[in-house]
Amino acid sequence: MSLLTDFRITVQERNLGVYGIHVHQDGKTIAEHRFRSNDRENLYSASKTFASVGIGIAESEDLLKLTDSVLNYFPEYNEIAYPGSEKITIKNLLQMSSGHLVQDLSKFNTQDRAELFFSTKLETVPGSTFSYEDLCTYMLGRIIEKVSGKSMLEYLKPRLFDKLEIINPMWHTCQNGHTSCSGGLYLTTEEFSRIGITLLQNGVYKEQQIVPADYVYRMHTDLVNTLSKNDPETRGGYGYQVWKCTPPNTYRADGMYGQLCVVLKDYNAVVTVTAHNEIEHKEILRSIWSDLLPNLSI
Repeated sequence: MSLLTDFRITVQERNLGVYGIHVHQDGKTIAEHRFRSNDRENLYSASKTFASVGIGIAESEDLLKLTDSVLNYFPEYNEIAYPGSEKITIKNLLQMSSGHLVQDLSKFNTQDRAELFFSTKLETVPGSTFSYEDLCTYMLGRIIEKVSGKSMLEYLKPRLFDKLEIINPMWHTCQNGHTSCSGGLYLTTEEFSRIGITLLQNGVYKEQQIVPADYVYRMHTDLVNTLSKNDPETRGGYGYQVWKCTPPNTYRADGMYGQLCVVLKDYNAVVTVTAHNEIEHKEILRSIWSDLLPNLSI
């Protein structure tokens, strides 16, 4: 029986909407399957993990510190910034703990998003409360522009995408030309898997140290409390733009409709899925746990 037989049956019987799955273990691809054509797909919020990696690389280049105040990079917004905004740090952006509890997506394409971020009311102390906010990730890209003079995509092309052999990636921008960062990166399932493989290998891909190992470790161990969420797969904690999963020593990049790159440290494996499931894409994760992991050797 194939490693993916049970998973494939579940996907079809339950109409989970999976486009493709790729399984990497012990340094090689051990299984993959396509349910439809092998196109580059919008990774939606799984794009956020790539933005986080950009911050880790910039930190290693001494361009920034995670303890830096975000507002310090944007003095042009001092006058409109909500009182207390100066306390929001880069780490708060990474952990979705800015102090904002509401995001107004309706203004994303009509208002400068950095202005929208700084003018949003602070309802909790920055760093104290998790609240999922696309603008947190967007601001990571704006910081990269401030410290490097390049958009997040331009900055990451030689430092990440070229080294992962991902040619000419497309990443949406906001209306003002800044990399959106919170979504809009398009990759194939296998291309998407390469970020998970890099994280599994402590920042190394094909013998190149791309992301500092210490940053990779902090990405999935320095967690903010997410017990306010209502699904077991989102209640375990949120790191630097990655979610902790229910199996031990497992975390993931996670995008809307089921764009999933799961790092399984105990299995020395990465399971990557692209999909379009508009009902509950966490069911794809649960199918991985029940149908694939029992057949995956440790």
